[in-house]
Amino acid sequence: MVRDNTTSESDDDMIKIPSSEIPPELVYHDRRRFLRSFGVLTAGALALGACGSLPGAAAPPPTVLPGATDGATDELGDPLNSFEQITNYNNFYEFTTEKQGVAALAQGLRTAPWNLEVGGLVRNPRTFAIEDLLTQYDQEERIYRLRCVEAWSMVIPWQGFPLHKLLAVVEPTAEARYLRFETLYDPEQMPGQRSSWFSWPYVEGLRLDEAMHDLTLLSTGLYGRTLLPQNGAPIRLVVPWKYGFKSIKSIVKIDLVAEMPTSLWMAAAPNEYGFYANVNPDVAHPRWTQATERRIGEYSRRPTLPFNGYAEQVAELYADLDLRVNY
Repeated sequence: MVRDNTTSESDDDMIKIPSSEIPPELVYHDRRRFLRSFGVLTAGALALGACGSLPGAAAPPPTVLPGATDGATDELGDPLNSFEQITNYNNFYEFTTEKQGVAALAQGLRTAPWNLEVGGLVRNPRTFAIEDLLTQYDQEERIYRLRCVEAWSMVIPWQGFPLHKLLAVVEPTAEARYLRFETLYDPEQMPGQRSSWFSWPYVEGLRLDEAMHDLTLLSTGLYGRTLLPQNGAPIRLVVPWKYGFKSIKSIVKIDLVAEMPTSLWMAAAPNEYGFYANVNPDVAHPRWTQATERRIGEYSRRPTLPFNGYAEQVAELYADLDLRVNY
C-alpha cells in the first residue's frame, strides 16, 4: 500500500470498466433492504461467512446480528461510494502514481498462493496462508470512512476481521510496543517499485494499543467480494481514524517490535509525514489545509471531522499526546 498522495483528479476522468465486470451493487443493497425488513441488519459490524478465495468471488450471505442501519450508509447517514469509484480511484505507488492507472496495472498481481508471516516479539510466531485467514476468522462487514491525506474521502463497505483476533493467536510479549507492517516486494509484478524515489518495500506501523483497538481491521474484501489487486489484495490494513496511507496494502509480514518503526513516508518526507497520521482538521499539511475534504462523487467540500468522525471511540488513546506535535 502506498500513501494517498497525488493531487485529486476529476471523477469524470475515472477509468470505466465493463458493466459485466462490476459486482451486482444493486443486489448488495437489495440484500440489505430485505434483511432490514426483518429488523436484523447491523450498521458497523456485520458478521459474514468466510469469503471465497478467488479474487472477486462473491461472498456467501451474511450471518446477521440484531442492530442498526440499512447498510447503504455509514453511521453518520452518508451513502456508500460505488464499487466503480472505490476500485478505480486508487493510490498504490507500487504500480503507478496515477490514481486512474492502478486498476489496469495491478490486474496481473498474483494473490494466490499468499502467506502472511507474523513474528518478532511474540510467543507463537505463525505464517498464515490467505485461505486460513479467510476460513479461520469470521469475516465481518465494517462500513468505514476513508480519509486521504490529500483531502479526499470515501465511504467503503469493507469485509475482514479485527486485527486483535490475529494478535491473540500469536500472543505479543511484554516487550512488544509497536507493529511493523510490510508490503510485498516484487518489482516484476509491481513496476512502481523500480522507482528510486522511495525506499521499498512499503513499511507502516502502529502502536500496539492502536492495533488492539476493535476498529482496526485486516480487510479481505469489499462490497461482499474479495479484494481486487488495486485495493490491496489479498489482505490489507484499515485504520479508519487515520489518513489512508497508514492502511498498508498487500501485506506479507507483520513484526511485533519494541521501537517505533520508520514508515516509508516518514523516511521519504519526515517534515511532512509523522508516525501517527491521525485525521486532524486543526493541523494542516505543509502544502494544503486539512480542515475540509471532498467526498469522491461530490463537488463541494465538507468539514473534516477530528479522527475522521471516530473521536468518541479512539480519542482516549492519545489523551497524553499533543497531536499538533505528534502528527
